[in-house]
Amino acid sequence: MIRSREALWLVAAMLLVVLPLVWPAIPPLNDLPEHIGRYHIAATIDRSPELQRAWAYHWQLIGNLGVDLPVIAIAPWIGVERATKLVVMLIPAAFVAGLWTIGHVRDRPVPPLAGFAFALAYSHAFSLGFVNFALSVSLSFFALAGWIALHDRPFIRVLVFVPVSWALWIAHSSGWGMFGLMAWASAMMLERERELGWGASIRNATLASLALATPLLTMIGSDGPAIAPFWIWPSKASAIASLVRDRWQWFDVASACIVVLLVRTALRHRDWRCDAVIAAPGAILLLAFVTLPHGAIGGAYVDMRVLAPACALLLWSVRIESLRTARRLFAAGAAFLAIRMLATTLSYASFAAVWEETQAAIPAMPRGARVLSLVAEPCTSTWRSDRLGHLAGLAITRRDVFENGAWAIAGQQSLRIRGDADPVYRTDPSQLVYPAGCLPDTTDRNRALAAFDRRYFTHVWLIGLPGPVPADLRPVFRNARSTLYRVVR
Repeated sequence: MIRSREALWLVAAMLLVVLPLVWPAIPPLNDLPEHIGRYHIAATIDRSPELQRAWAYHWQLIGNLGVDLPVIAIAPWIGVERATKLVVMLIPAAFVAGLWTIGHVRDRPVPPLAGFAFALAYSHAFSLGFVNFALSVSLSFFALAGWIALHDRPFIRVLVFVPVSWALWIAHSSGWGMFGLMAWASAMMLERERELGWGASIRNATLASLALATPLLTMIGSDGPAIAPFWIWPSKASAIASLVRDRWQWFDVASACIVVLLVRTALRHRDWRCDAVIAAPGAILLLAFVTLPHGAIGGAYVDMRVLAPACALLLWSVRIESLRTARRLFAAGAAFLAIRMLATTLSYASFAAVWEETQAAIPAMPRGARVLSLVAEPCTSTWRSDRLGHLAGLAITRRDVFENGAWAIAGQQSLRIRGDADPVYRTDPSQLVYPAGCLPDTTDRNRALAAFDRRYFTHVWLIGLPGPVPADLRPVFRNARSTLYRVVR
């Protein structure tokens, strides 16, 4: 049975984590506008000649469809942008409910560090707009709860978790891999609870986890990008500091330090006890963070993504014997969650205002235009940005245009570019213009304006990049944030 006080706390926490996403029309997550453009293409390309001239969308079974599928399903009724907002709002709420469900199947009360764990729904990966992965994390918490609950019914667990593993893989392949690690670690500790030795526990957990491996059949021989993994060891320290990175560096780093200190205390303090079945999945994800590469298979931040779920599970596993200490920490966690969500709400409202002013150029674009977007992007070492790097994706949604910031990576998206698009300025990251000396081999504003294919592009949209332009570019819209030019042939 759900205790009434726990139920109230659960509802309050879910409402708190949704709060920052209520006001903005588009959740201000860095990559999200470009995803919205892809959703729009998938949902409407069959009835848009303008989209058909620039894009092709061929449905295929890939491990990166978590938000795509529900958005495209409900878009005909409420529109792509509203559908995206609705689904994205559910992700942090599901993160909270998933953690609670794990504790519930273990018959544990809400732990004293719950508020700190819930706040990790707004991880750096979520802020970057990795929404398919973020959804797969939330779903994997529910899956872990079911995996634990069915431990004593192995046959039924196999029948249930073969399709569950496929669903998680379809949501996001990294989330599926993360769940495999969590399931194996929890199964091993459940075997230990039966007083089996380590060898037998590891063997039984490994055999049980084989049921989760069937999506590997799809990955064998796939046409994904053949890019060797690479490690950037200093980035791991940065990832820890950026655990809940948003706007104010001092505030975000201080919040990360609090979480890391609590995790360290949970692992070392004599009077703090961890439920091993919940803590082991967190610990193995922490190990994965240390060992995983920064980039692999065409994706970046591979290691960083698992850090917040690891910390959340470790914090959720903690039990404190001193009732007084537990109550104080519970109150501190509730305050931490409320302060983080209030700050994030204010931050997102500010982002939304910047986005609203910048996207005012979109109505000036002719339907079906081919737009070269160039966006001023700060160095990755700069803590805060306005998250405008993929805002041009909204022009796809609203004006059926082609723009050069989309992803069309084989094995990761079903989207393809059709026709004779400019070979240099056709996909992400060709739209990103970094300060000089920030990153090697990136787009240069003046060089791009001189060299882009005038036979293909009809318009140029400069975001945060004032200055002179070639004579064949005529302004058709200008405000303080951006300028839209027409290419004069």
